[in-house]
Amino acid sequence: MYKILIIEDQEKIRKELGELLKRYGYEVAVVEDFEHVLEVIREEEAHLILLDINLPVYDGYYICKEIRQEWSTPIIIVTSRDSDMDELMSMNLGADDFVTKPYNTQILLARISVLLKRTYAGYQEVMQLSNFKINFSKGILSHEGEEVELTKNEMKILACLTKEKGCIVSREDLMNYLWDSEWFVDDNTLTVNINRLRKKFESIGIENVIQTKRGQGYFIE
Repeated sequence: MYKILIIEDQEKIRKELGELLKRYGYEVAVVEDFEHVLEVIREEEAHLILLDINLPVYDGYYICKEIRQEWSTPIIIVTSRDSDMDELMSMNLGADDFVTKPYNTQILLARISVLLKRTYAGYQEVMQLSNFKINFSKGILSHEGEEVELTKNEMKILACLTKEKGCIVSREDLMNYLWDSEWFVDDNTLTVNINRLRKKFESIGIENVIQTKRGQGYFIE
């Protein structure tokens, strides 16, 4: 089940949108603490984000830019601001789509569906490696009955490393694969993602899957 994170400060709209998404089979998470939006994004690990522009504390432009520094999660801007400049700024900051309020619910659902399929189409498979299994279509890592959910970045890291199984993948190649954009990404961001992925392996009883070759990169044997 895909999880969608709603970042919208109007409670009525947030509730109505959440109920709509749940009826169509999505898991829904919402942001209510707008002073710590990025922390909520990090905690929820959603597959797609619906983001308003007019928000308290930090506006949607700032949040969109910050998301793109760390995550490649697809973003749809959903806002009452409907100028060409708003749409252009949103796209330049890394948003994937732009929908104006009031929106047709069926059109919004269609855009969500298309973007999810386009984003995760490369993961429609199950891969068995030694003593663990990766279900790319569901974003699940499993081992001896234990399961843990994977984020899009974590799936991309595993897809890249398993494709080159037994070979070293450089940090530069991994960063280019994960964040294929014009935005500068701090090198430490890759380390953070790798460490989170290792902890998820450990949480289901697997250690030392992702190996580090100092000064060269990472590999899976």
